[in-house]
Amino acid sequence: MPTILTDVQNRIATVTINRPEALNALNTEMIAELSAVFTGLAASSVRAIILTGAGDKAFVAGADIKEFAQMDPPAALTYAALGQNLTRQIEHMDVPVIAAINGFALGGGCELALACHFRIASQNAIMGQPEVGLGVIPGFGGSQRLPRIIGKGLALEMLTTGRRVDAARALSIGLVNKVTSQDDLLNAAGELAQQIARQGPAAVAATLRAVREGLELSLEKGLKLEAELFSALFGTEEMLEGTQAFLEKRPTEFGDAER
Repeated sequence: MPTILTDVQNRIATVTINRPEALNALNTEMIAELSAVFTGLAASSVRAIILTGAGDKAFVAGADIKEFAQMDPPAALTYAALGQNLTRQIEHMDVPVIAAINGFALGGGCELALACHFRIASQNAIMGQPEVGLGVIPGFGGSQRLPRIIGKGLALEMLTTGRRVDAARALSIGLVNKVTSQDDLLNAAGELAQQIARQGPAAVAATLRAVREGLELSLEKGLKLEAELFSALFGTEEMLEGTQAFLEKRPTEFGDAER
């Protein structure tokens, strides 16, 4: 049975990590498979991607600890690079990636969700970075993205105690965008994906880049980047269609745009 499933409908891709018997824990092979899937989607015409886990118990419960037990420092460095390459790949997608978090998102699973542009959680979601309890730290970017999302103090509390947070707490600290029932999780993610998919794809890609790169720049340099991306869209077919549709009071008809 394949461990990564991909379904594309109406230009929205749903990628499902399919290892429910192991709570969708990630191993090296699965990380490579996920990377290949996202490479393929980046070259496709999809407008949004939903990433989720099979079953109702886990998004991704973490990394495969059996692999950890066999690693020495050089092997661990290679493993961390593999995971970081995947999370960077997701983070740099030109289309939004929405994590639909059903159940446990711990360790590498939490880091995978942190790399996504949006996080929607079911009411039974549990998120955390429990690596200190294993005598290690996050290796796929958790120590870097978590403080950027929820702030230094709250992130350090989670990272140094290994404390898990439930869906309600995750929402209150800004770790997730929305909480839904288990049954409505994929519908909620789909509604967000559809709303984004109706917008100009080049404009969405430029927005993702402006925010992603701007957060690493001074305000002055970030404003300069925004102005460059803003002006580059003028005169494009997408911009002309968007403004014309607005003036004619009709729905837009955005075709494929270069990204």
